[in-house]
Amino acid sequence: MSRRVVIFGNSGSGKTTMAGALAAELGVPHLDLDSIAWERPLVRRSIPATVALLHAFIEANPAWVIEGCYGEVVAAAAVHCDELRFLNPGIEACIANCLRRPWEPTKFPTKAEQDAMLGALLDWVREYETRDDEYGLARHRAVFESFSGTKREYGREP
Repeated sequence: MSRRVVIFGNSGSGKTTMAGALAAELGVPHLDLDSIAWERPLVRRSIPATVALLHAFIEANPAWVIEGCYGEVVAAAAVHCDELRFLNPGIEACIANCLRRPWEPTKFPTKAEQDAMLGALLDWVREYETRDDEYGLARHRAVFESFSGTKREYGREP
């Protein structure tokens, strides 16, 4: 049985960690939406262009794990998945994860450049619950609630 899983949530929620582990366990490709959402650093690709790249990936791979925070792109991927996972551990957990995040060479040429963006990232994470764009909790909640297939929300640890 092929597996097609979409994992989404706030920055620092654990999406990449969960997606990488699940993709390795299933032996399927892992698409981090960051890799198709940006034309170059700090220049966001249009949503239609991003969705076109998403569809090319989906058409090329019968099974996969896709993860990201882009609500419109997540919604487009969800149409093709058989499992949806919403990571919502709370702002403080996301901040703690961001502070522990190792250097991501696929996103930043140097660790120093990544570290220079940390303050902006933490501000971004803190706005999750009040943001009214595709990256915010309201949009993520709407994607989750409208999905009729197998889904799970991973929330705050007790």
